Amino acid sequence: MPDDTGLLTEADALYALPPSDFTAARDGRAKELKPDDPTLASAVKALRRPSVAAWLVNQLVRREAAQVGDVLAVGEALREAQAQLSADDLRALTRQRRQLTAAVTTRARALGRELGQKVSESVADQVEETLTAAMLDAGAASAVRSGLLVTALRSTGVDAVDVDAALAVPGGHGHVATVADRAPAPDADGPALRVVPDPDAGARLREAAEERLRAAQGEVDEVDEALAELAEEIDDLEARGMQAQSRVDELRRRLAEAEEQQGRIEDLLADAEEGRAEHTERLADATAERDAARAALDALDATSI
Repeated sequence: MPDDTGLLTEADALYALPPSDFTAARDGRAKELKPDDPTLASAVKALRRPSVAAWLVNQLVRREAAQVGDVLAVGEALREAQAQLSADDLRALTRQRRQLTAAVTTRARALGRELGQKVSESVADQVEETLTAAMLDAGAASAVRSGLLVTALRSTGVDAVDVDAALAVPGGHGHVATVADRAPAPDADGPALRVVPDPDAGARLREAAEERLRAAQGEVDEVDEALAELAEEIDDLEARGMQAQSRVDELRRRLAEAEEQQGRIEDLLADAEEGRAEHTERLADATAERDAARAALDALDATSI
């Protein structure tokens, strides 16, 4: 088995890359490692390329550590306080959880666009399911924090999430991804989280809603621009189509005239062939009659001598 620390270090760097660069970078790194550590090289070579949803969550951990930290902290507080809260409090906190995951998912979609990756509705749903699983399940939270996901996570809220199957390095959920702006990971031994409405929650939710509106408006503008371009293209194609149809109609008219002329020529040709056959027959008869007359004349001349 390779040294876990070494493999986690290699994986941490690889899973920070765009999906399109992952395979080439992984194979290249495995080749570099092979002379000195063939076991580690083999383990690196076996690392799986992440799905787009898993890659996007990995990027959130690295680039939006504070927001992801909020999600994981609220999830931890919810799990700890669930047994003590009333049904009304739980419903209120569940709404807050959903608002928070929706806001972070919106940020994930914007981040995907910033990094040149189109994020479909399906991928966004998988990102939100992964964040929800991290709030409901401690193991899923640790897996998300590792930044080493290769597939999205999903939690039923009842059974534990199988995080090892979703991680690049099984057992690597204790790892914490390297981030550009390192923010302290939520610490269970630090100040206790109060499971009460956050006085700044409204401002954060408004900011998230505004970001979501900006992202949606940006997408609307892109679609409008694309539709305008397509409308111009359609108008041009329709005009070209009319020109082509006009040419086709003209060619069909000329073809019909040519076919009619060909029909007349074929009729004349048939008449000429028939006349030639008739004259050929008459020529044969006349030739035979001439030959017979010449023979009779020759016979008379011979008798008179």
